Amino acid sequence: MSNAAKTEKTDVVLIGAGIMSATLGALLRQLQPEWTISVFERLDAAAAESSDPWNNAGTGHSALCELNYSPQNADGSVDVSKAVDINERFQVSRQFWASAVDTGVLGDPSGFINPIPHVSFVHGADNVDYLRKRYEALAPHPLFRGMEYIDTPDEFAARLPLMAKGRDFSDPIALNWTDGGTDIDFGALTKQLLAYVGYSGGEIAFGTEVRNLDKQSDGSWNVTVRNLRTFRSRTINAKFVFVGAGGGALPLLQKSGIKEAKGFGGFPISGQFLRSTNPELIAAHEAKVYGKAAVGAPPMSVPHLDTRVINGRKGLLFGPYAGWTPKFLKDGSNADLFKSIKPNNIGSLVGVGLTEMGLTKYLISELLKSQNGKVGVLEEFLPRAEGRDWELITAGQRVQVIRKKGAGGVLEFGTAVISAADGSIAGLLGASPGASTCVTAMLDVMQRCFPREYAQWTPQLKQMIPSLGVKLSENQALFQEVWDWTTKSLELDKATATTEQDAAGFAKVR
Repeated sequence: MSNAAKTEKTDVVLIGAGIMSATLGALLRQLQPEWTISVFERLDAAAAESSDPWNNAGTGHSALCELNYSPQNADGSVDVSKAVDINERFQVSRQFWASAVDTGVLGDPSGFINPIPHVSFVHGADNVDYLRKRYEALAPHPLFRGMEYIDTPDEFAARLPLMAKGRDFSDPIALNWTDGGTDIDFGALTKQLLAYVGYSGGEIAFGTEVRNLDKQSDGSWNVTVRNLRTFRSRTINAKFVFVGAGGGALPLLQKSGIKEAKGFGGFPISGQFLRSTNPELIAAHEAKVYGKAAVGAPPMSVPHLDTRVINGRKGLLFGPYAGWTPKFLKDGSNADLFKSIKPNNIGSLVGVGLTEMGLTKYLISELLKSQNGKVGVLEEFLPRAEGRDWELITAGQRVQVIRKKGAGGVLEFGTAVISAADGSIAGLLGASPGASTCVTAMLDVMQRCFPREYAQWTPQLKQMIPSLGVKLSENQALFQEVWDWTTKSLELDKATATTEQDAAGFAKVR
């Protein structure tokens, strides 16, 4: 029998069973129901890496509370352009999810999204002045309507009683408070979207590792996969391949040999969180509260205290704390970083190593922190924090993008879409804001890789996402319309159904 007879065929291969592949698969399934789709995941479950609910804070990055999206300029003014852009992208995701609920693609929305206030928190006179200016810049903006500025101890204590306990209010404090925030379980969302792809005839193969990508003369790709339990290998010929493998995306794109991936490198940073084990603390706090990163620390180090809603139960998370291993995935190999070094990206890696001394110092200081030292950082938020109420959990790996720039390279704390010129393969590198802007990222992939089809898909996409191609910040009437619709469809006008009893139950079943 010839090798050609052994090769299976599919239209689309999605590598990785995280939120990105799930989103792209669900979009393509609705737009081209006749296309065949195969999903390959090396782990034994969907959303087991970055999309797992305990591997991220579930903030649904909408820039309501994340201060790194609204930096202060040298003249003291606050630049909110990045915050507006991120919020615009989040509104696209929110519309897609609402449409998916309306059409039955997604089930009960409370299973993956719940209303939780988003709060920015600072202390110290200079930081209070900054937060007031941020409020003045954002509050009049239609996408940030309803934001409040709070700087009195009484109101602070009423809103955040857990954070007020034991606090010395002689140190000035301030909050930017928005009730329209959300907590998102990207793990549950991913599983629902992949279930839709699978129920509609797609192949979802867990415990299956992609070993090689080989471009064919007709522009298609032969994808070699191996079942990690039986060690049986298969070859699947696909017209299009998407690499949504998180930290594993860079090595696979390098294996593809596409010129667009040349010069890119990756720098792995592991994340850790403190998770509360005390039901009383969990029940006493209901907000996502973001502070400011320490001077010289990277944006991904911004401290935050987050209410989580997972499987209908509240949890409490604080972090992140950075760690370091050379692994690109949580259960990857210590050789991952070294294997990713190629002649075409070594200049980028060396250049970043020479210019990012601040990051190096930050990582060293994080690695030297003891458990008590980590609790000490928490005391900025909870002055009376006690170590016995918290456990340290590992939140997985984030491989930050290193992009070639001149003779060297630059480290980017964000995501980058890479696609071949012929549109036959694309991949997503990097991390954060990632998940919350997943729909925008996947629409970008579709536009790049299916330009002819995308023009035909646009009317149907506009039914799913009415603001497609429009800036909601420049069309207040449309924003009001889609806001009201998504709020109703996603049931965000209902109180989160969690109680102290739920929190106690959560603690028992961890």
